[in-house]
Amino acid sequence: MSRPDQNDASPQVQAVRLAFLALFAIMAMAAVGWMISNIRQIAPESRAVVLRMGALNRIQNSGLLLAWPQPFEQVLLVPASANVLERKVQGLLRSIDAKTDETDTAPESDALAGSGYLLTADASVVHLDIQVFYRVTDPFDYVIQGAHLIPALDRLATRSAILVCASRDLDGILVARPELMASNNGTAERRERLRADLVKSINDSLNVLSAKGAGLGIEVERADVQSSLPLQAVAAFDGVLTASQQAEQAVAAARNDAAKQGQAAAQAADLAVQIATAQATERIGKARTDTATITGLAATQGNDGDPGLLLRLYRDRIATILSQAGSVITVDPRDDSHLILQGMDK
Repeated sequence: MSRPDQNDASPQVQAVRLAFLALFAIMAMAAVGWMISNIRQIAPESRAVVLRMGALNRIQNSGLLLAWPQPFEQVLLVPASANVLERKVQGLLRSIDAKTDETDTAPESDALAGSGYLLTADASVVHLDIQVFYRVTDPFDYVIQGAHLIPALDRLATRSAILVCASRDLDGILVARPELMASNNGTAERRERLRADLVKSINDSLNVLSAKGAGLGIEVERADVQSSLPLQAVAAFDGVLTASQQAEQAVAAARNDAAKQGQAAAQAADLAVQIATAQATERIGKARTDTATITGLAATQGNDGDPGLLLRLYRDRIATILSQAGSVITVDPRDDSHLILQGMDK
């Protein structure tokens, strides 16, 4: 018998052969895809951290990345140093139970009453809503921390907020009493430095962790802070502000009344002075008129006149003058033996 030719193979054999070729092609394509799986283009806003067999190997900036496929090398993308990330601090938010219970007059517990509030240096309470903006400075530390980074950042921001509030009174954090703004410039300056002090405190804590080998690989750029008071405190401060405004209005009204009364008193005093001056002038004029005869006579007498004339005139008129008085007794200061008595002969 002769051997059959290859072209005379059965359809089953041909089907197996085609399936083998297809499987080989698929495996070859999968192998090629696996070999080039870590060859990629890194975007400008990202950086790549390459782990070789689980160990940190290198950092690749934007551009083409050539790396061995997994599990030999693992590529993790992290934000570039110029990218700023944001995080709302959750540790300072009031709990749902506290928000539900904040309208009640008697909280269920001290922990519930103080949820989300910070104590100030003057024993007041304030709520801070903080949003931090940070950037990645050490990709290795950032990758190592992984899922622990955000909770750690929240705890550091909460700790820094507690320290910053404890070093300030309530007016150094928010405008609780507007009347102090103009009178105390130092308080306004400390209020403006609140964000800077908060950022510095967080970064100091990050530096301490980095010095201990447990850094987060980030640096805080800035912090946005919104401060507020509890609802009960807001009502109390509104009442105080209203009372202060009413007191200021009362003081202003009293000052206006005092000014009006002062003006009226000054006018009355000026009028009294003018009347007294006029009466004095009138009396002086009348006295001059009454004594004009004697004064003129004395002026005309001179040294050559009768020296006894004035004395005789005085004696003639003194009785009439003294008779107008009720009772007059006149004693000569140099000689008490001579008296002038009313109604007596000379």
